[in-house]
Amino acid sequence: MYVIELSLKLSPMPVAVQRKEQSAADALYAQVKQAMESGQPRLLEFSCEKEESKRVCLLSSEVVAVQTYEKSAMGGGTKRPGFSFDD
Repeated sequence: MYVIELSLKLSPMPVAVQRKEQSAADALYAQVKQAMESGQPRLLEFSCEKEESKRVCLLSSEVVAVQTYEKSAMGGGTKRPGFSFDD
């Protein structure tokens, strides 16, 4: 499982979307990055892979950072997001 985490302006909690496949996570990351680079506000809509009726819509100009990381299956934990020397 892969997590795409979005940090929003003036929000202490990130928005996270999960994807089963790394290629789907990479594509979603690229979509968000492209929207951020364009400089033109637009709506970004994300849906749940498991339940298509679950959706969230964000304004791209409110996204300040996007990151991806792999959610570990062992122990229910996650790899530490971001960059660090400790694995």
